[in-house]
Amino acid sequence: MYYPRFIDSYLSEWASRKMHKPLLLRGARQVGKSTAVRHLAENFESYVEINFEKQASYIPLFQVKDIDVRAIVSQISAMAGKRIEPGKTLLFLDEVQACPEAIMSLWFFKEDLPDLHVVAAGSLLEFVLEDLSSFGVGRIHSMFMFPMTFDEFLIANGEQLLMEARNGASSSQPLPQPLHEKLVSLLRTFMLVGGMPEAVAKWVETHDYLACQEVQDDIVVTYEDDFPKYRKKIDPILLRNTMRSAAVQATKKFVYSAVEGNYKAAEVKKALDMLTKAGIVIPVTHSDGNGLPLGSEADKSYQKMLLLDTGLMLRLLNMTTGDISELTARILTSSVTELVNKGPMAEMLAGLELLHYRTPNIRHEMYYWQRQAKNSQAEVDYLSSYRQTVLPIEVKAETQGGMKSLWMFMREKKLVNAIRSSLENFGAFDYVDPEADGAVRHVQICPLYAISQMEGVLKAFPLPNSADVKQL
Repeated sequence: MYYPRFIDSYLSEWASRKMHKPLLLRGARQVGKSTAVRHLAENFESYVEINFEKQASYIPLFQVKDIDVRAIVSQISAMAGKRIEPGKTLLFLDEVQACPEAIMSLWFFKEDLPDLHVVAAGSLLEFVLEDLSSFGVGRIHSMFMFPMTFDEFLIANGEQLLMEARNGASSSQPLPQPLHEKLVSLLRTFMLVGGMPEAVAKWVETHDYLACQEVQDDIVVTYEDDFPKYRKKIDPILLRNTMRSAAVQATKKFVYSAVEGNYKAAEVKKALDMLTKAGIVIPVTHSDGNGLPLGSEADKSYQKMLLLDTGLMLRLLNMTTGDISELTARILTSSVTELVNKGPMAEMLAGLELLHYRTPNIRHEMYYWQRQAKNSQAEVDYLSSYRQTVLPIEVKAETQGGMKSLWMFMREKKLVNAIRSSLENFGAFDYVDPEADGAVRHVQICPLYAISQMEGVLKAFPLPNSADVKQL
């Protein structure tokens, strides 16, 4: 059974364009790239799929001195026993990292067969692309795919009506308490199951956490089995230890020396870079946050690491520590305040959701703020943008007075709008800052289960951020 994905509408829009470039679908292994393309193929009269890892006999077709894509398509058609017709056929080149020449051929598809719909996908693509200096700039369109979002998890579990009710809620009209509590319960489950499609499918089938853990363990092993294949020579044990340390250090400033094995900082940094390229870890970089773009004040010596999936993170923690029963119990049974404020799970989930609902057409960077004064612990979990200014996002479930880092940041940057993401219901409040001549800070509460609705939540702000606004 196919579970609808966020990227489906973008793929359909690409396919419907009169002028379309060959598409390169990028993302970590087992996030659902191939399945999404097969679903897209239902809109075509015919479909031809080549998997270069399983069907290596196709590779020599691309390993020619002079690339003639018309001849290549004719040969593929003969070998596959299916006619390939521009405008009617979707040609899918899967696991394309096993045939770099096929990646290069995409450039020529754009030039010589512009009406043919061609999609290429694969894992570890970034390492291959690094070596293709003349890769088709301007002639190939990329999309980036991630594990399933919470919304996709809800749909897979048949909760469309609940999702529709949530989408209609706001700070002025919060959800009825029973619906709010049901969404919180489902979010707890999502933290444990995660968004890897195979794990979600197993949950829908069995509602058995242990069965999902077996799937997650298999995926982690698959990732680790991939490490020797990485294009640049690096110790697979270092990659494994760095990945597991990223799970332990998730949402904290990453400390190179904490990686087991007494590796040099430069070696760990290289391993992190490779894990990032593979889509396994996602860096969140410190920015001073004085204005946009946030990247102009980024400091990569201060980075937090997110794992691509909460379920996989839990399995990595179990492989590292040998016991995650306390953390699992906290996710399932603790109060919402403890769940959000203790441990990394809520903050990591918020970051992943913020990333996954952004357009897949570009690679997005993520930022946070940390006061860099000695012994200071002030930190704002994520920085984004809204109405051409900086928007702080705090993952917190405490009272207004417990958000000292947020107030400090807003005071220093002269901001008036912020988001608190928590397991509270929709809501809003104003904070009169006693340390800034009574300046008013507007905070909209975006529940962790509603990050997909962030745009609507932002529209509820009464005024744009402004250095001139002191009092309503």
